[in-house]
Amino acid sequence: MGHEERPGAENAPENPPEKASEKPQEEGAPVDPTADTADAADAVGESREDVPKIVVVVPTYNERANLPVLVDLLTGLGLPGLRVLVVDDNSPDGTGAVADELASRTAGVVGVLHRKEKDGLGRAYVAGMTRALDEGADVVVQMDADLSHPVSRLPVMIEALFAQDAAVVIGSRYVAGGSLATEWPWHRKALSAWANFYVNAILRLRVKDATAGYKAWRASTLKTIDVSSVRSNGYSFQVEMNYRTVRRHLRIVEVPIRFEERVEGESKLGLGVQIESALAPWKLLFGRYGR
Repeated sequence: MGHEERPGAENAPENPPEKASEKPQEEGAPVDPTADTADAADAVGESREDVPKIVVVVPTYNERANLPVLVDLLTGLGLPGLRVLVVDDNSPDGTGAVADELASRTAGVVGVLHRKEKDGLGRAYVAGMTRALDEGADVVVQMDADLSHPVSRLPVMIEALFAQDAAVVIGSRYVAGGSLATEWPWHRKALSAWANFYVNAILRLRVKDATAGYKAWRASTLKTIDVSSVRSNGYSFQVEMNYRTVRRHLRIVEVPIRFEERVEGESKLGLGVQIESALAPWKLLFGRYGR
């Protein structure tokens, strides 16, 4: 790696296809929330004759304390074919240099894409996903650097991606077994629940956690929805990605996670991001965004 979704089939296919079939989305997949991580990791390695190349795209901005911890957790999973691509937006705290150091000592497991400025989460993800596809990824994972997404659930998400013939698997806070951080104040929990209701009321995605940022995508899905042309930024990026997937009748599966509060650093959810996120569903509905 260089530096710089109505319920579907109950039985998993013996040899899952490279491209997810066009099936309506799944509101809550029958995935055991207590599934053993090691067993899931083994299943991923055995699900295909050729081990899939999994690239975890991690956008960073001032995450120097969290990034090494996240990389250690990811590499400790024992998932064959897993790589990490850090997309750093010229962090003032030196996260980019930390990423370079991690890359130098992990023998190709960690790659770094340095961007010159901070211009939004969506832009960082598009850049990282495009790089991952260019480098031959079979699966591309979205994951925050702040340790709010439970790394231990990643093997379960990858297993569900292949076993349930999904186009994308969402680590969901709002399906049975999922939860929010107990440290969140009531108003933040209410805002999150309202955002999901708001998006689904307008766009009718039938996705319980429409604003989730923890996802495992088939590379073929990202190509089908033309990820490089996604224009939404900030957290509305998550909504546009789901909207494009649903419009193409591709299958979305949600598996439960417990969303944790960030360990170090500050949230990037500013007023501008909130305004954009409120306007994005309307832009998508009336054709200003989305294809």
